Amino acid sequence: MNPLDPWELPTSLTVGGRSWDIRWDYRAVIDILRYFSDPEYEEDERAEIMLDILYVDYASMPDALKEEAAQKAVSFIDMDIPEDRKPARRLMDWEQDAPLIVTGVNHVLNTEIRMTNRLHWWTFLGAYLEISNDSLYSQVVCIRDKKSRGKKLEKLEQQFYRENRALIDLKPRYSEEDLAEKKRLLAALEGSERGM
Repeated sequence: MNPLDPWELPTSLTVGGRSWDIRWDYRAVIDILRYFSDPEYEEDERAEIMLDILYVDYASMPDALKEEAAQKAVSFIDMDIPEDRKPARRLMDWEQDAPLIVTGVNHVLNTEIRMTNRLHWWTFLGAYLEISNDSLYSQVVCIRDKKSRGKKLEKLEQQFYRENRALIDLKPRYSEEDLAEKKRLLAALEGSERGM
């Protein structure tokens, strides 16, 4: 697989020897990332959604190209930056952290990104990666990281956590099936308590 040119902002990806136009605006990729973290969808469904959102003419893409198209899509989304294959701890959520992320990216780019008609995903991701360590978003992620690894928080971090728990604690994501099972178990528990 040929690497993407880091000096260009790709607006298409080569799959099966053909250039396929992509939706390169950051909003499209964030939609994809939201689906990736949605427990309602299986991995193969997420891949299909990714391809459908990213490739403009995905409906006309032959099935034989889908695996290569998915690999190229992931490479584009990752800005072709190699990653470790270790499972990462969940330290952020594109939906829950959106206000903090937007503020940080706005600061880096010195513009209000929500007011721009289009902003290339790589420009957005580059700015995201440059959000300063003294930003609110970085503080939140740092505390999440320490807590996930069982590290002790400094006194100021402990106070910040107590005062901003709703901002810091990642909300669990449940599928409809999980919620239905939880509701059934609660109903059963309430029924057994009444029978005592």
